[in-house]
Amino acid sequence: MGGDGPAASGTVGASPTGPATDGPDRCPDSGVRIRALGTEAAMGLRALGVELINCGTAAYPVHGYPSLRLFDGDGAAIPVQVVEGAKGITSGFDDPPRPLILQPGERAGAALLWRNLVTDSTVVATNGERLEVAPAAGQPPQAVELDGPIDLGNTGRVGVSAWKKVTVPAPTPTPPAPETPEPTRSAPLL
Repeated sequence: MGGDGPAASGTVGASPTGPATDGPDRCPDSGVRIRALGTEAAMGLRALGVELINCGTAAYPVHGYPSLRLFDGDGAAIPVQVVEGAKGITSGFDDPPRPLILQPGERAGAALLWRNLVTDSTVVATNGERLEVAPAAGQPPQAVELDGPIDLGNTGRVGVSAWKKVTVPAPTPTPPAPETPEPTRSAPLL
């Protein structure tokens, strides 16, 4: 899912693009790098942050939702319904997309949200072992490193938030360490 269109549901699919052959510090030809920020899990609700970094030399426009493709451990595509926002998963996650312009070095973030929920004992639970994310539908995807599987249970549904600009606070200066006074010598008492 992604782009400027109205919010809608879609299906993730297609074959994986294969492992990246470039080093992790090389900026892709697209001028942006996408990475996972880690998964948070609580009571069956999972959230995975993703970050888009403008590592290029020109401004990069972003609008809409990340596009996702999920694969099992054998590299086979997992059909997943991607919901823009979190309708049917949880509430408070549905801020609409806003047009962004990322200058070189600036970042945007989005989140994936799902429940590890088994609703039908006749349907096998799904674990996504590999994830590819594109800035929007139709743009080149990038494999992102996961810190664990995307364990969908058998819901087959992932919510995704719109990209939002990440503001990095100015670094807080570290105060200088206190000076250590020289040890004093005591004179023996007579």
